[in-house]
Amino acid sequence: MAKKFRSKKRAERTANAVIYIILTVISIVWLFPFFYLVLQSLRGEAGASTLYFWPKQWTFDNYIKLFTDTATFNFPRWYGITLIISVVVTVIQTTIVLVTSYALSRLRFRLRKPLMNLMLILGMFPGFMSMTAVYFILKLIGLTQNLGLIGLILVYVASSCMGYYICKGFFDTIPKSLDEAARIDGASRQTVFFKVILPLAKPIIIYTVLTSFMAPWGEYMFASLIANGDYDYFNVAVGLRQMLQRETVQQYFTRFCAASVLISIPITVLFFWLQKYYVQGVTGGSVKG
Repeated sequence: MAKKFRSKKRAERTANAVIYIILTVISIVWLFPFFYLVLQSLRGEAGASTLYFWPKQWTFDNYIKLFTDTATFNFPRWYGITLIISVVVTVIQTTIVLVTSYALSRLRFRLRKPLMNLMLILGMFPGFMSMTAVYFILKLIGLTQNLGLIGLILVYVASSCMGYYICKGFFDTIPKSLDEAARIDGASRQTVFFKVILPLAKPIIIYTVLTSFMAPWGEYMFASLIANGDYDYFNVAVGLRQMLQRETVQQYFTRFCAASVLISIPITVLFFWLQKYYVQGVTGGSVKG
């Protein structure tokens, strides 16, 4: 019996060792591009590619020039525009998703199921299918180029309610008896939502905030179309793409790498800071309801 137990423990240790080795290799493969990006951002030699891995000259000039040399590529302006869009979209989209999910979770009305099914079906179609129509509509009402910031915000928040599914699943896990008890005590629907439900829904709120912020932060396709070549109203994705043009890539490649590192910092900090709530929001909202 003891021999069988030791054999089982040895097999478990072997299996765990293999799993850890595989995970380590996957982590290295996943982190290598970012590590290479950081090295390139600290490289003092010009050029888009080199025959060696480690920089021969180490410098922070690529980061400094992003904020001082703005005549050709105005990175601070693009960064600020992207930050404004992302923050506004996050606030509006999180609000819409939360109230829509709560209504679909708690209220019962005739078209509830068909409406949920319709939003799920529409969510299966990629957004770029409507890019041309959306662009001409925004152009018709003057929300492109210099007013493209407003146009982009409208595009990003227009379909917010269709992202209800995970959030609704989380609300379904909160007992309805809490709502009923509060209603018996005289609380309105608004009071129940803000005073009872939202304090219990912190994980799904954090999850919704993160996903809402990440989407416009690095979005390129709609931003490029709506900006329509207006240099002063690019977001960072569209602006940095200009650094990789054939006539500029040799000179600005290392600066592009530095900008990419700076762009990744807000998302990385937010994710690691709120990772616990992010995981709870995903798992809590994955139940069927």
